Amino acid sequence: MSSHVERFAPSPTGSLHLGHAYSAMLAYDAARKAGGQFLLRIEDIDTIRSRPEYEAAILEDLAWLGLPWQEPMLRQSARFDAYRAVIEQLIERGLLYPCTCTRKQIAMSAPQEGAPGVGVYPGTCRGRGFADADGDYALRLDMRKALVSLGGAGVVKKLHFKEIGRGPNGEKGKIALDMAALIDGVGDIVLARKDVPASYHLSVVLDDAFQQVSHVTRGHDLFEAAPIHRVLQALTGRPTPIYRHHDLIRDETGRRLAKRDDARSISTLRMEGATPDDIRAMVGL
Repeated sequence: MSSHVERFAPSPTGSLHLGHAYSAMLAYDAARKAGGQFLLRIEDIDTIRSRPEYEAAILEDLAWLGLPWQEPMLRQSARFDAYRAVIEQLIERGLLYPCTCTRKQIAMSAPQEGAPGVGVYPGTCRGRGFADADGDYALRLDMRKALVSLGGAGVVKKLHFKEIGRGPNGEKGKIALDMAALIDGVGDIVLARKDVPASYHLSVVLDDAFQQVSHVTRGHDLFEAAPIHRVLQALTGRPTPIYRHHDLIRDETGRRLAKRDDARSISTLRMEGATPDDIRAMVGL
């Protein structure tokens, strides 16, 4: 069998919409064309918002779309011990520190950076020891210290990932990392919280390696996560898959679809009489 392994990794916090279907179908088609495997991973690490009824609906929608996955299906909730083990290793290496800052405090410190309302972390708690940590805190990666541990700028610029799709600005091919951009533009990312054993960034890197995923198919909105994942792969000794980022499916106003867009959910379209071929046509396949 081909070593080409694709995966679809939805979160059971809402219904699948056309954007999800597009990503899943691209991954499935690529795996089938290569004679490889199409895997399913349920990213239920958010135990508060994840619901069994959403997971059941996801499985039903994928089966209806004609996208069979290789068994066994993986749930992130079964991987918490693996995440904690890596977190402990990073703590022992002195690369993580406890942070008690709230989103509001971060936004007030650097409102011009990052996502709306949440700035690049200004490093308020950097250098804090665990003996000084009280109450709830997040575990942040000291990005500068992590990159120095990999060998600094000379080594970091040799780290790269391969893009066979297209980034938001047309990025393609071999894409190298930039140490300054990671420190100043990304900053000290959260890798775990008290109630969540691993962030999306860490869990996806560990899970892709665990499932031996060779190709990651996902939307443009996650392109900026690729350098972060490449750093975490280097820090944890995990392999780097090939990335295929794709256009986002948007509504008539140009806004990308979200789980709140029930009118474009697969279950709603199915109940209205759409066929799997109709769904393919709607997303341009």
